Amino acid sequence: MVDASSRPTFTASEAASAFEPHDHHACAADAMRAAEAVCAAQGARLTPVRRRVLELLWESHRAVGAYELLDRLKAEKLGSQPPSVYRALEFLIELGFVHKLSTQNAYLGCAHPQEAHSPLFLICSDCGAVGELRDPSLTQALAEAASQVNFGLKDTAIEIEGQCRKCAEPESGGKAGSAP
Repeated sequence: MVDASSRPTFTASEAASAFEPHDHHACAADAMRAAEAVCAAQGARLTPVRRRVLELLWESHRAVGAYELLDRLKAEKLGSQPPSVYRALEFLIELGFVHKLSTQNAYLGCAHPQEAHSPLFLICSDCGAVGELRDPSLTQALAEAASQVNFGLKDTAIEIEGQCRKCAEPESGGKAGSAP
């Protein structure tokens, strides 16, 4: 685990982009450039299936299930078997481009692929948007609490369900159509 004190602190405003209108194409383009750079530096191949899976995950700020990805790949004639999707996801997770949300059994493009971090996921239970937040002080507090009971943390990803501001607004009827 990376020392929490060596990571920069990020505020809630960083995760807010998942819940607010913004230039999402810039998010996706940044993610693809980062993936290409990391693959080039590590001599890893961003195959057509791996690339497309990452692109599909960056179409929105929401988690996507493996079978939804498989359906999209089948429609595009890029893969027709679950192992192809799971191998692509495994590769993308290993290189830090993708997170798995355990509570959703789905995957999400990593907002900070170049940096080791323990994310805090804010998941809107209405529209499905997911914001990724890093809070080194929380990670450090969890590590200290765990060490008091002789437990070493391996993964501190935290998933919190709630409601984004758009879905909470009365005029939206309490439920938004889709993630921004």
